[in-house]
Amino acid sequence: MSRDNVLCPRAVQDLIADGHIIVIYDEYVLKLDSWLERHPGGSLAILHMVGKDATDEINAYHKPPTLKTMKAFRIGRKPPGIWTNTTPPIRGGVYVKEPEEKPAVESTIPTDVSDAEDSSVLETSISDLSESRSTGTAPTSEDSCGEDPEETTIERMGETDGETFRFRSAKKIYVGKKDPLAFTTWAEKQDEARDILEYPSVDPAVQQDIVKKYRELHEKVYELNLYDCPYIEYGKEMCRYTTLFVASMTALYNQWYLTSAFFLGLFWHQIMFVAHDAGHRAITGNFVIDSLIGMFVADFCCGLSIGWWKSSHNVHHLITNMPEHDPDIQNVPIFATSPSFFRSLHSTYYDFTFIWDAAANFLVPFQKYTYYPVMGIARFNLYLLSWLHVLSSKASSLGSSKAWWIRPAEIAMMSCYWYIFGYLLLWCTLPSWPVRIGFVLVSHIVTMPLHVQITLSHWAMSTSDLGESESFPQRQLRTTMDVDCPAWLDFIHGGLQFQAVHHLFPRVPRHNLRKVQTLVKQFCAETNIPYVLLSFEDGNKKVLNRLQEVGDQVEHLINCQKYMAATGESGLH
Repeated sequence: MSRDNVLCPRAVQDLIADGHIIVIYDEYVLKLDSWLERHPGGSLAILHMVGKDATDEINAYHKPPTLKTMKAFRIGRKPPGIWTNTTPPIRGGVYVKEPEEKPAVESTIPTDVSDAEDSSVLETSISDLSESRSTGTAPTSEDSCGEDPEETTIERMGETDGETFRFRSAKKIYVGKKDPLAFTTWAEKQDEARDILEYPSVDPAVQQDIVKKYRELHEKVYELNLYDCPYIEYGKEMCRYTTLFVASMTALYNQWYLTSAFFLGLFWHQIMFVAHDAGHRAITGNFVIDSLIGMFVADFCCGLSIGWWKSSHNVHHLITNMPEHDPDIQNVPIFATSPSFFRSLHSTYYDFTFIWDAAANFLVPFQKYTYYPVMGIARFNLYLLSWLHVLSSKASSLGSSKAWWIRPAEIAMMSCYWYIFGYLLLWCTLPSWPVRIGFVLVSHIVTMPLHVQITLSHWAMSTSDLGESESFPQRQLRTTMDVDCPAWLDFIHGGLQFQAVHHLFPRVPRHNLRKVQTLVKQFCAETNIPYVLLSFEDGNKKVLNRLQEVGDQVEHLINCQKYMAATGESGLH
């Protein structure tokens, strides 16, 4: 097959139907079968791009020298014009090969398969949503309780005449929904309707204009040398890390055990930002050097696997806030940020079904109140996930043969951490069990702001899927928010306050993100994409409100289940 042949969409779909890994990049069709298991970022990052034009995703996550290697995987060109994205098989896309004796039919397009949706219970159809966008009305429930609902005012995107839309408040609108499946679908469609009203149309022509402006923005980031790491800033960082560590060890020497634990927690909190930078290759840009930096900080200093973090984080960046696919929001039965979890979703990352059961029914209604306590002990869960990763087949098969050393190096460094922290410090140095327990709790709870910051940027944002035509930049901005803070407080947030900017340009060093933020604001103004920027306090309120909203939905879901059990009707459960 000539690399200059034009492959029509039907031909690409036939290749995918045959099991080939086909991705569109920069006007070319790439066949990545041989690279799938050797990809340092993991196979899932590629599988979620099958059948799609992944030009912007690939450019965002790879350096120019790496991009040049893409030529080896070309098998042809795509037709001129806008490529129509299709749903990857891993996300439910169905590809059926066209029989050879029949002419290619361009209209055969794979569709999502979902046995959870029944058209008879859809309260809001796609056509209704489209009409609501043009007429300025939001979809409502026909079987509401009949009371005057509370109302939330939402300004219409792009309007200047003060026109507003009304959405009925959650608790009152739920009354009258008896079928769990109908209620779940309705709740999902309400979230989708809000996004359709607030964000630019997902019409391919509109999204292509956004893509064009985003690529111009990306070129400007290169021109301004914002990918160059300001190493002097890391010199300042090292002074702060050293001060915190020395303070902890000094307090330990003087037997001020809880004070020592406090400063050790601050040390962990601050130094983990470096691991995040290294995981994105935003320090030196060299895979080996940044991997070693990441392992020293995460595995040796903190006892956490940088390999686990990269494995899940790469997927999180590509399909942010998609309930079935983003591991960062898959926390059932403790937390649920989307009504989609009521369907007992199967995670494509964990290859595990998060069953919605009695535990979820009990815990999620209280998630607004358990949020901060759980964030205080979240580090213990990361220890577990780290060891599960390094001992799993996923870690052993991740990346090319040149990265064979990463897994044994991680195991060695994490073992060193537990020898130093667990044996030498906790067991040999601290005098009693009460002191040991207090030391562990204080040092780990102090890192809570880091876990709050991580969840803050996404848990309150949209989890709706607006279709394959939505562009990379719009989806990132729709599912991510930034935190507003003065420049002198940047060291506390460690760059995580610029998550929306970071999701658009994940390889930009965090010390340059504030400069990029100015460019992103201009980009959002030109494209009419809302840029969500809230104070730390307001961001926390937004997360708590979302947790409360889903918790209220669960209470109604429980009533639905009781109704179905009493009447004998079939439903979601």
